[in-house]
Amino acid sequence: MLDIRLIRSEPDRAKTELAKVGVDAAQVDQVLEADRVRREAIGAVEALRAERTKASNRIRDMKDPAERERAIAETRALGDRIPAAEQAVAAAEEAFTRLMLEMPNLPHPDVPVGPDESANQVVRTEGQAPAFDFTPIPHWELGPRLGIIDFERGVKISGTRFYVLKGMGARLQRALIAWMLDLHVREHGYVEVYPPAMVKGECLVGTGNLPKFADTVYRDLEEDFWWVPTAEVPVTNLYRDEVLDGAALPVKHVAYSPCFRREKMSAGRDVRGIKRGHQFDKVEMVKFVRPEASDDELRSLLNDAEDVCRRLGLQHRVVEMCTGDLSFSAARKFDVEVWAPGCGEWLEVSSCSNFRDFQARRANIRYRPAPKGKPELVHTLNGSGLALPRVMIAVLECNQRADGSVTVPEVLRPYMGGVDVLAAGDPA
Repeated sequence: MLDIRLIRSEPDRAKTELAKVGVDAAQVDQVLEADRVRREAIGAVEALRAERTKASNRIRDMKDPAERERAIAETRALGDRIPAAEQAVAAAEEAFTRLMLEMPNLPHPDVPVGPDESANQVVRTEGQAPAFDFTPIPHWELGPRLGIIDFERGVKISGTRFYVLKGMGARLQRALIAWMLDLHVREHGYVEVYPPAMVKGECLVGTGNLPKFADTVYRDLEEDFWWVPTAEVPVTNLYRDEVLDGAALPVKHVAYSPCFRREKMSAGRDVRGIKRGHQFDKVEMVKFVRPEASDDELRSLLNDAEDVCRRLGLQHRVVEMCTGDLSFSAARKFDVEVWAPGCGEWLEVSSCSNFRDFQARRANIRYRPAPKGKPELVHTLNGSGLALPRVMIAVLECNQRADGSVTVPEVLRPYMGGVDVLAAGDPA
């Protein structure tokens, strides 16, 4: 959530910056009008309360019984007006909050300005694309041939966009998750948490998923349970309504979770195989940092995500999102994409974002800069470290061999029980 004081004091600047992320000036004007109505409503009820207090004080000093009785009746009538005024405040607060919750974050000053993904900028490319003396095949052919991906039974169980990992495929997925968690904990300094995969609605409000993106999140119809679209949601909300010790910052967590998203997919090349689905696994990194450190912490977060690609031997590139392609909550965002030679495309495996104080204001996450200092909002950041199944796609397609087998990356072999090659007919 944005700071209304900034919008109120610098409306032209707010309109200029928000226009870069697709917000019409009229939407800003609506917020300002709702803020005016809210403040007037608050002023009105406070004036009534103050008048009632003054009247009560005067009654206490009255000697004439008749005069006192009239004053009591007038004060009672005054008090009768307060509930309606309080209801007006509640309605004005609700209208104001609704508009504020639907207002996206301001872009970081260094974000390139552009209308859509066509203006995104490739920052760098690392590693070499694998060289083959044969035509590499996509994972949707490779996996079934190896007996590690079963599309038909996934559809039979759950419908389109589901699949089953079998045997060494399931083990490879588990190995990737365990290795990535260990890497981030042992070498990157994160503390692992295993959060619930269902959260209260207020948690999704805190991270910016609700109310705007309710149609992309699965939920329980009878209770306030929402299936997490990413571990960012429960991990960020670990500290909702808390004041952190400034000396303990940065707080860095890493978490594995299953993720659930309502994907609106159409038939075509982009949705073949296991690239997009309603359920997937992901390792997520989340940071809570001092405001002055958040830019440096974003660079560090990005490097931690890239380190996974480097150690797996995957060619990857870093793409900075322009203003028109930023997520709702992010002030700045970099995507990490790996090359998948079978698909013949770059696949996003991580989005590393700095939200500044946008999420912290929504979730009321603060820190105390000094032992007796006034609490301030933290800055939050998050990024995948990395997201499956696209990492698995790249591992399979980049390491395939002419005979149809796949070489297991060296860093994963201890997690695979020493297995160094996946081949058709391998035992489960």
